[in-house]
Amino acid sequence: MGFVHNVEIAWNELMDAFTSGTGDRVYFLDRFTGEVFFVPSALEDEDFWRQVETNQERFLEIPRLEYSNERQIMSGFIESVTDSDLKKLLGGALAGRKPYGNINDILDFFPEEREKLLEMKDEFVTSRVKSWLEEHNLFTVETDALFSPRI
Repeated sequence: MGFVHNVEIAWNELMDAFTSGTGDRVYFLDRFTGEVFFVPSALEDEDFWRQVETNQERFLEIPRLEYSNERQIMSGFIESVTDSDLKKLLGGALAGRKPYGNINDILDFFPEEREKLLEMKDEFVTSRVKSWLEEHNLFTVETDALFSPRI
């Protein structure tokens, strides 16, 4: 393991960057300051992209939560639902079958289940963010107590 940087990173901003569904933005973490920032993915500023490329040890592109991960979380959530009618409704919505609606719209009527889904997603993303930080020597097991997922 290389040098571990000691920077303060805004956990909520990092979590938001990982879960951003906005495809027109590229998120970065400045390893030296801990700042999380984004730029438009279509940014045509060659100097900026050259600076990012030249300073890869400083600016880390933050990966997005992939669609397959979203489906994996949702499938696991649906499996955990005990109400058979709700499970069928959510399964149909996930499969995109008509006349089922949007899963978030369905869960508006089931606040306890919505909370359970949000907790599952936060646990998954928290684990992924921690692993990513460790890969880049920005997080160690000793600092685990400092971070708590937002719920």
